[in-house]
Amino acid sequence: MKMTSKSHEAFVKQYRRQQHKIKACQIILFVSVLTLWETGTRNGWLNGFIFSSPSRILETAVNMARDGSLFYHIGITLLETIGSFLLITVLSIAVAMILWWIPMLAKILEPFFVLLNSLPKSALAPILIVWLGNNMKTIIITAISIAVFGSIINLHTGFMEADEDQIKLIRILGGNKIHCLKYIIVPGSIPLIVSTMKVNIGLALVGVIIGEFLAAKAGLGYLIIYGSQVFKLDWVMLSIFILCIIAMVLYKILNILEKYAEKNI
Repeated sequence: MKMTSKSHEAFVKQYRRQQHKIKACQIILFVSVLTLWETGTRNGWLNGFIFSSPSRILETAVNMARDGSLFYHIGITLLETIGSFLLITVLSIAVAMILWWIPMLAKILEPFFVLLNSLPKSALAPILIVWLGNNMKTIIITAISIAVFGSIINLHTGFMEADEDQIKLIRILGGNKIHCLKYIIVPGSIPLIVSTMKVNIGLALVGVIIGEFLAAKAGLGYLIIYGSQVFKLDWVMLSIFILCIIAMVLYKILNILEKYAEKNI
């Protein structure tokens, strides 16, 4: 027992050391890239007007933070992303449940979902602008259209792969489809739902940015497209950097949710 405990402690220590090394290497790599970037622009190896630089990006961020415009644009993009993500999640789960409940409907609609999922959504954005106008509604619908069809297909496939023996047991005990859905399908699909949410949060952010490129007067996507048009590339690089941070934070939150779900299943 003591030998097992010691070997386990040694394994944990080794694992932690490895993780610390990985984190250290990641930090060193990130700092090295920023240093080379800054050095390159200062020494003329890179055109600072085109490529900007870390110091110019930081200066732009400070100036925009002082007048509040930076937080305004970040808030708009976050609001649209979270709203789109929640709608994608609710719609995907609800439609997948309906398709599981009515197998004939699933067979009828499946090719249409596959077709809509493979359709380039950026082609739909101009049409949505004509239909819905140049507003936040268009941006959110654009984001939903990018993720919802693939999410429905994945969730429905997962629901259909539920344990048949458990479903038969529910039926034998006098249960109906509601009981199967409540006690077998949904609980057994929680890992799939969470993993699908992890994919959808990134797709929602991408969809929002595409929508903001075409139909926005605020947001990080608006800053990128407007900054490139008036050659304020510091705005563009700052917006891209902030988008990377937002994507990383949102993914980390869902990763924590996934670990919590795994522990409580």
